Amino acid sequence: MRGVYTALITPFDSNNEIDLGAYVRIIRDQREAGITGVIPCGTTGESPTLSLAEKKLLIQACVDELKGSGVKVVAGTGSNSTPQTVEFSRWASEAGVDGVLVVTPYYNKPSPAGLEAHFTAIADAVRCDVMLYNVPGRTGVSLSAATVTRLAAHPRITTIKEATGNVEFSSQLLDALTAQGRKMDVLSGDDATFLPLLSIGAVGVVSVASNLFPRAMVALHRAQETGRNAEACALHQRFYPLFRDLFIESNPVPIKTAMSLVGWCGAQVRAPLAPLAPANLETLKASLDRCGVITGSRL
Repeated sequence: MRGVYTALITPFDSNNEIDLGAYVRIIRDQREAGITGVIPCGTTGESPTLSLAEKKLLIQACVDELKGSGVKVVAGTGSNSTPQTVEFSRWASEAGVDGVLVVTPYYNKPSPAGLEAHFTAIADAVRCDVMLYNVPGRTGVSLSAATVTRLAAHPRITTIKEATGNVEFSSQLLDALTAQGRKMDVLSGDDATFLPLLSIGAVGVVSVASNLFPRAMVALHRAQETGRNAEACALHQRFYPLFRDLFIESNPVPIKTAMSLVGWCGAQVRAPLAPLAPANLETLKASLDRCGVITGSRL
C-alpha cells in the first residue's frame, strides 16, 4: 500500500457531535488532491472517544464518497481486545474498505507471541489488506523486526505504519525482511520522518499534515519517487515547521486547530483532550504563516 495516506480528523460541531458535512468536504478535497488513500477512525480521528456506531458512520461515509475513485479506504479498527478487533475488522472488510489499520494492543502489553497471534487472527478474518501500526509511544509495546518479518508471511499482512520515529529501526526491519526473502510496504507514521524513511526504502506515509495540505504531500512523494530529490527536500524543508508544531500538543489537537484556522471545520476535540494552550496556539499560527498556509488555501 505505497503512497500518501491521510489519517483523517473527525470534525465535531459545537455540541461535540460528528459534523458529517465538514467530514465529507474534507474527504472530497483529499480525492481532488490525488491522495492515495484515507484512514478514518485512527488516533487522529479520535477513535478512543468514538462509539462503535460513530466509527461505522465515518467508515461508511468514506467508502460511499470514494467508491470508484481509486482512492483507498483503510479503516482504523484496532483495539486491545483481539475478539473485538476481529469482529470490527470483519465488518469493515464486508463494508468495502481496501484495508484495515490495526494498532498494537495498548495497555495490556502482549508478548511477541501474543502480538503475532493477535494480528494473525485479524488477517485470517478479513478479505482486505492489513496494515500493522507500530506506535510504542502511545501503546507501551513495540513490534520487533523479527515479529514483523514472521507476520509478513501472511498474504493479507502487507504493510506497516512505522511510528517509532526511529529511522534505524526501519533500516533493521527492511534488512530483516530482505534476509528472509519477504516483502512488506513500510510507511512512515510521522510526517517529519517521511522523506528520511523514503531515502532508505520506505514507500509512503500515513500523514497528519496531509489533512491540511494533501497536494504538497503528494508532490513530495512524487518528487522523491521520480528522482527529483532537490524538489522533495525543498518541500520537506518548507513544511517542516508544521511537521513539528502539529505535535506541539497531543495529536489531533494541533491539526484540528489548524484546520479550524483555515476554515475547514471547528477546532472541537472530545475530552479528555482540551483546546490548544494559548502560547502553543501562537506558535502554531506562526508556523502556518511561515509555511504559507492561508485561509482557503489548497496546498
